[in-house]
Amino acid sequence: MIQVGDIREWRTHDVVDADGNKIGTLEAIYVDTSTDEPAMATVQIGMPTQHRLVFVPLNDASVGPGYLKVAYDKALVRDCPPIGMDDILPAEDEEAVFQYYALTYQKGAGGERQLARR
Repeated sequence: MIQVGDIREWRTHDVVDADGNKIGTLEAIYVDTSTDEPAMATVQIGMPTQHRLVFVPLNDASVGPGYLKVAYDKALVRDCPPIGMDDILPAEDEEAVFQYYALTYQKGAGGERQLARR
């Protein structure tokens, strides 16, 4: 399991798929608000003048020297609906990210968001 304490060290690492294909650069980590465990990452993809951010789940992810390997194919991640470069996911769009990856979305007991940026 990926440890929350290591999160600050991951920023700007390459994000690669299971085959080692570079997807992009790690921008931020989002934790599940119910467990405080890393749940998703935002990845900066695209050309230098046309950057965009996409989410990728961290289930079955692993960290290596200078990279974060995710369990999702490069093409799937790159086709995820992007968010703005300000790295803010509107609350009303959060469920769509989970649906894109066929993951269960569950708000907190008080209706709070499932993801929080770290």
